[in-house]
Amino acid sequence: MSHAIERLNPSTLPNAAEIGYSQISIVEPGRMAFISGQVAISPDGAPIPDDVAEQMKLAAKNARAALEAVGATFADVAMARIYMVDLTPERLEEAMPEFLAAFNGVQPSLTGVGVAALAAPGLQVEMELTVRLPG
Repeated sequence: MSHAIERLNPSTLPNAAEIGYSQISIVEPGRMAFISGQVAISPDGAPIPDDVAEQMKLAAKNARAALEAVGATFADVAMARIYMVDLTPERLEEAMPEFLAAFNGVQPSLTGVGVAALAAPGLQVEMELTVRLPG
């Protein structure tokens, strides 16, 4: 039997739901998957997009493929971490619509981390997921 992830935004914390995530995600004991950071590298070796929004879109596509490989969806994500080179509110605003589109209304707990660089030249964003496996 699958248990839904309980998501909370207590009134004693800023209302994260307005932005598209939850302050707290509660999961029942069970199998977990830890999805490595997904970036804008496509399986076919296409060039890395220059645009941060396009990179988020491709990172989300790769994250979806990883989730499907373990029989999960974005609804099963308890925690997402976004790493961004040169993180600014403006760059985050560019990337977030693609992040939110991938989650399609699901609001996992979320942490954004500004970094100096990622694993390969040209990469600007990376998405790491902690997943409660269904079933």
